[in-house]
Amino acid sequence: MKRTIIASLFLIIACKEEKKEIKTDVKPQQTEEKVVLNDESNEEEDAEKWLKKSIVDYFKADIGSEEKNMQKITTKDYFDYKTDATNVDMDVDGSLTEKEFQDKWKSKFDTNKAGVGVGFLITAQDWDKIEVGSCNLKSSSKDEYIFNVVLTDNSFKAEYPSVIKVVKENGSFLIADVLQDEPK
Repeated sequence: MKRTIIASLFLIIACKEEKKEIKTDVKPQQTEEKVVLNDESNEEEDAEKWLKKSIVDYFKADIGSEEKNMQKITTKDYFDYKTDATNVDMDVDGSLTEKEFQDKWKSKFDTNKAGVGVGFLITAQDWDKIEVGSCNLKSSSKDEYIFNVVLTDNSFKAEYPSVIKVVKENGSFLIADVLQDEPK
């Protein structure tokens, strides 16, 4: 009888210790979630800083290396898409008609906001000094950030509003889409 009582006590004590372990495991997981949330807000800030710097650097760079610089800051799909949009109905190898362009890209991009026939990020052919007038986070999800951006060129008294989607791929940010209004 004594052995049964002693065995029961050991069993009860063992069960209580397991419960304690489970409870203490829950608290660190909650703390980790808070850290992840803080990292997300830092990611948004990092994406915004990266976007602003990339835009300014792109327009400061030598115009002869414009294409190469664009490739560095955009996804491959967006680079191909914007190159096609810029060259629609132009007399260059590989240029598409408006309809061919629409058919090729309508499943991946909003082709009505492609900036057909105009350059990357701005609609003007000439500029002096492009600056980021404003850059505000519109929305975000895992590794994707959408910004309302207004680029300015004070010398030409011009503003270029757009919506820019930035994604994080392989540890770095890239522009995945730019929604531009067509020039009037």
